[in-house]
Amino acid sequence: MATHLITGAGSGIGAAVANRLLDRGDELWLLARDARRATELRGRFPGAQTLVGNLADPAKLAWAFGHQTLPIDLDSVLHIAGTVELGPIGDTPVKVWNETLAINLVAPAELTRLLLPQLRQSRGHVVFVNSGAGLSASAEWGSYAASKFGLRALADSLRQEEHAAGVRVTTVYPGRTATAMQLKVHQQEGEEYDADRWIAPESVATAVLTALDLPRDAELTDITVRPGR
Repeated sequence: MATHLITGAGSGIGAAVANRLLDRGDELWLLARDARRATELRGRFPGAQTLVGNLADPAKLAWAFGHQTLPIDLDSVLHIAGTVELGPIGDTPVKVWNETLAINLVAPAELTRLLLPQLRQSRGHVVFVNSGAGLSASAEWGSYAASKFGLRALADSLRQEEHAAGVRVTTVYPGRTATAMQLKVHQQEGEEYDADRWIAPESVATAVLTALDLPRDAELTDITVRPGR
């Protein structure tokens, strides 16, 4: 039985990953933005533990964790939470930039820093669920793509820094996936949303588990997942 800490377990890809790991008997620690959300997650994923910390305010994560019991043994940290706001660079206010970068980039960096001692001890695994926007930026995706390009750099640097400690680092780049975030994107684009056109969250979860379950003689560094329809 392995122990995993997951962000974004409340919906979409994060929920799909959490369900798969729970079904096979692994131990889950789920990050929640507040106590109410933590209660909801424990009800949805029986047996899971929760930590409270707001990814939108990464500077306070260390303080929040200092007042809670952290997992002693930790085999992976799965960064799956994210946010997106589309719009031209010329119309994107600082507030959107700050929030997007905080949740999508700075919080994963800080969360990883805080949990590295446990990951080094277990020779664990860090998985960043990135985006196709982390490989190629399009018009009106500037703030989101910038955060995801940064997340790619974070993963690449971390991989080189922690390789000698036995910590594996994987980035997964899903294309458009049938999640609540994708519905929001379609609304912002003014397009009709059809979930059947896009990747199922469970398919991305399969990619994540494939990386986790790879034998220790190898490391999946980057996985690109694209719609098959």
